Amino acid sequence: MHIQILGSAAGGGFPQWNCNCRNCRGVRSGKLRAQPRTQSSIALSANGIDWVLCNASPDIRAQLDAYPPLQPARRVRDTGIAAIILMDSQIDHVTGLLSLREGCPHQVWCTDMVHQDLSSGFPLFPMLRHWNGGLVWNPIELANPSFEIPACTGLRFTAIPLRSSAPPYSPHRGNPHPGDNIGLFIEDLNTGGNLFYAPGLGQVDEALTGWMARADCLLVDGTLWRDDEMRHCEVGDKLGSAMGHLPQSGPGGMIEVLDGIPGPRKVLIHINNTNPILDVDSAERAQLERHGIEVAWDGMGIEL
Repeated sequence: MHIQILGSAAGGGFPQWNCNCRNCRGVRSGKLRAQPRTQSSIALSANGIDWVLCNASPDIRAQLDAYPPLQPARRVRDTGIAAIILMDSQIDHVTGLLSLREGCPHQVWCTDMVHQDLSSGFPLFPMLRHWNGGLVWNPIELANPSFEIPACTGLRFTAIPLRSSAPPYSPHRGNPHPGDNIGLFIEDLNTGGNLFYAPGLGQVDEALTGWMARADCLLVDGTLWRDDEMRHCEVGDKLGSAMGHLPQSGPGGMIEVLDGIPGPRKVLIHINNTNPILDVDSAERAQLERHGIEVAWDGMGIEL
């Protein structure tokens, strides 16, 4: 399985365009040893030719340019993207669909809750019908969560409902439903390699830990170092837990969770611009390294 990290930052990217926190200010000035990042998205392939795009971030145009296999140029109009899976309906995970309109129709897999949000509060499905048929919905059924994508043979996907939040624009914001946010367990049917992918992860229970323990690689939520990070950095008042993100530090945090799963490779993705782990020289980054946890970066490739 080929896993390409197209974007590794949370919403707003890094540095965020209107933010002057320590991290953003430091990377702009060159005083902070950190790598700029675009908003979270990955691409998966079993053969290196046909790719599944997981989320379509607002930065998708630059991300495609940065990874030539997604533009193989076999004909006058071409793309390596054979299908798109949406993990949720968050703005920073779906807005890139607008930039992909010239390539419509696109085969899109998502849950009923995500489809409802993208047909009502943020109506991308109805809007994009005007571009060659737009987005073709392939339902992810939580009652029968395993599926394969015909155009990308060799991979099997299992959707795992996660405890998280619908976007602020959603008609059922504050009234969570199964399917608002999913993780994916992805199996390479040829190599036997397994990936667990969850860029938005608010809580971890025993059942979820079981899925994570089966994986060869965990690519999981690295949004915030501490639950009150937004307040601590004076850039907002929301807690990470209220936004559906489990912080790395503290009792029950992501470090503690990952320490309890000794087998897989562990990589954090969807990293907020305020998170001190973006600073290569920070004490927090050193703490992750002591626990055997990596930090994803744009352009990172993983083979399973």
